[in-house]
Amino acid sequence: MTHKGSRVLHVGSLARVEGEGALHLRVRDGTVAEARLQIYEPPRFFEAFLRGRAHTEPPDITARVCGICPVAYQMSACAAIEDACGAEIDPVVRELRRLLYCGEWIESQTLHIYLLHAPDFLGCDGAIDLARTHRSDVERGLRLKQTGKALMELLGGRAIHPVNVRLGGFHRTPSKSELKPLAEQLRRALDDAWETVRWVAAFGFPEATIDADLLALAAPGTYAIESGSPAVLRSDGTLTTFPVADFSLHVREEHLPHSTALHATLDGRRHLTGSLARFAISGHSLSGVAREAALEAGLGDPCDGAVCRNPYRSILVRAVETVYAVTEALRIIETYEQPQRPYVEVPPRAGTGHGATEAPRGLLYHRYVLDEEGTVTDASLVPPTAQNQGAIEDDLRRVAQGALDTGEPDDEQLTHLCERAIRNHDPCISCATHFLDLTVDRS
Repeated sequence: MTHKGSRVLHVGSLARVEGEGALHLRVRDGTVAEARLQIYEPPRFFEAFLRGRAHTEPPDITARVCGICPVAYQMSACAAIEDACGAEIDPVVRELRRLLYCGEWIESQTLHIYLLHAPDFLGCDGAIDLARTHRSDVERGLRLKQTGKALMELLGGRAIHPVNVRLGGFHRTPSKSELKPLAEQLRRALDDAWETVRWVAAFGFPEATIDADLLALAAPGTYAIESGSPAVLRSDGTLTTFPVADFSLHVREEHLPHSTALHATLDGRRHLTGSLARFAISGHSLSGVAREAALEAGLGDPCDGAVCRNPYRSILVRAVETVYAVTEALRIIETYEQPQRPYVEVPPRAGTGHGATEAPRGLLYHRYVLDEEGTVTDASLVPPTAQNQGAIEDDLRRVAQGALDTGEPDDEQLTHLCERAIRNHDPCISCATHFLDLTVDRS
């Protein structure tokens, strides 16, 4: 629509992301003056729901925040409350938690690669269209996804909102014989994961660079998933770490009028969490097989400091992380011996606990304040998408400005470019509290 020199475009919804929201672009004299990611899904008030609850309840309650990454919420909640109560978890149980998390990584990363992101590179409108032209590839993706789901069902009791996780461990741990069929399935899945790397490595990738600090957990000797300390890789290449307990001193949230989700900054600067950040910070700790996959994907050798800041190539890192999650799951199963007890008791005590884990989309932080009876008096959840919004908006400005500088894209073309830029980051908008009603104001 054109009216008095301004042009406004409305698009009903964004395809192939989780959640609902809008984008407002303001263009003046060929320059993108403003790009606002407007998350308009109603607030879900999970932090308010948690106040007044017993300290044993957050793992079950927070699992309902997201149907795609419920394990991430359960593990961050457990870590924070166990920190507040001073609980020591059996190392075997910790490994089982990591195994459950590997299942979520396999399932979620495969979902994004095959059903949400790959259609952008192959000229398809979506997964159904992709299945018509690349049937065997989509079937491979579904097999991989099913493997992750099988891990979550065995360890979590069910794949969506698992019910077997509890404070201190699990309600029930599997026997060694129960895990044996999963090992066979994972060995077959490793072939599919390798083929995924080769498949996406053949895609064409536009040139782009994210100019933001990268934030991910780092753990000595391993690729951080279910534990670690926050590490920051600055744009100038410097790397620093800080304790999980200091997270809120570095990552500050504020409410902006155009979004029902809080926007977060890291030491006053925009930052990015997720696969690109993890690979840059901890890529050297990937398994040997995953490092080989990174080389085959064209990402370089992470042991030599390889870093990827191109958001379009994030699909490559997700494919490498899928290889890693499969090999890590096999490692855990092969050395597993069922613990004598599935959990340790976590008696309540007054205090503040902090926990952070790596959801597929990035670092997820929880903080809980407990009174002497173990009642939650305050809670804070900082999901990755809320942290990534500033970097996504900056990326949208870059994409839109580049399109305007090289031509005069019509509304449909500009919408496609912006949607694709958003999908590069795999936002879980529901977690951030959800997209695309696109408004372009031109004059």
